[in-house]
Amino acid sequence: MAQNNEKNLLQKIIAMREFMIIFIILIIGLIMTFVSPHFLTSSNLKALLLRVSITSILAIGMTILLTAGDFDLSVGSVLALSGAIAAIALRAEVPLTLAILLALAAATLVGLFNGVVVAKVGINAFITTLATMMAVRGLVMIIMGGRNIAGLPESFTRIGRSYFFNIQSPIWISLILIVIFEFLLRKTKFFRQNYYIGGNPLSAMFSGIEVQKMRIYNFMLTGFLAGLAGIVNTARFAAATTTAGDGLELQVVAAVILGGASLKGGEGTVVGAFFGALLMGLIINSLNLIGVDVYWQTFVQGSILLFAVVVDQYGKKKTLSASA
Repeated sequence: MAQNNEKNLLQKIIAMREFMIIFIILIIGLIMTFVSPHFLTSSNLKALLLRVSITSILAIGMTILLTAGDFDLSVGSVLALSGAIAAIALRAEVPLTLAILLALAAATLVGLFNGVVVAKVGINAFITTLATMMAVRGLVMIIMGGRNIAGLPESFTRIGRSYFFNIQSPIWISLILIVIFEFLLRKTKFFRQNYYIGGNPLSAMFSGIEVQKMRIYNFMLTGFLAGLAGIVNTARFAAATTTAGDGLELQVVAAVILGGASLKGGEGTVVGAFFGALLMGLIINSLNLIGVDVYWQTFVQGSILLFAVVVDQYGKKKTLSASA
């Protein structure tokens, strides 16, 4: 009996997407230690975590959306918008706190717009956020005049460039947010409603969950987190750029699906999304170290996204077959 229990426990552990991703990360890491002498250096590992930090912040919001059956393609553009507004405000000598609040408010308003259109008007999340992605990116180009904005004050750049225990602040910010939202999504009644909405929105509504309000809130939170990522990213590079976050939304979607979320809703964890982002970052980092052309790197990222979707669909079919 005890052996059967141990066997069932092992099968559950192996079945967890997080476990499989950690295993793959360890295998790639082991291979890279022999392939490149630069891989296990502290500078490379810190650069890897720094790259993943922005993706991880965006992945938190995307995970919450996907658990409720939604997603957002505009997060990369919202990241750029937030950075642009903060930079423009600071160059106009607006106080630091107010500049940050203006940037976060603008990002949250984009999320509110997405949420209302999707939840209230009933337009598909793909179409809505694709349109928002293009419109917001155009707005960034307009307000920045097609030029980057540099020369930001040290009081602002410290957000993305300061160190604690020899680790750069964006890494700490992302890790703290991951811990907070992992707890909120797993343990709090409010956020756990998203699993019921993603599993069966009609049943969730009949059980007393305010589905429309919850979906709007999710989009607002995702917009806010994208805005926060934009501030951290802009502070890190000490400049707002028109191309900031370009293409990042697809990397985030791939990371979250790899981490165990489903395009059909009802599944996903923040920690899983972080490991998915770490795997994506590790692959790109490895390709850079072995000198693979940047165009091939884009091809690999697209292939990973396709692989993640196929795995998601296959997993759903297996679940339906088992329940039948």
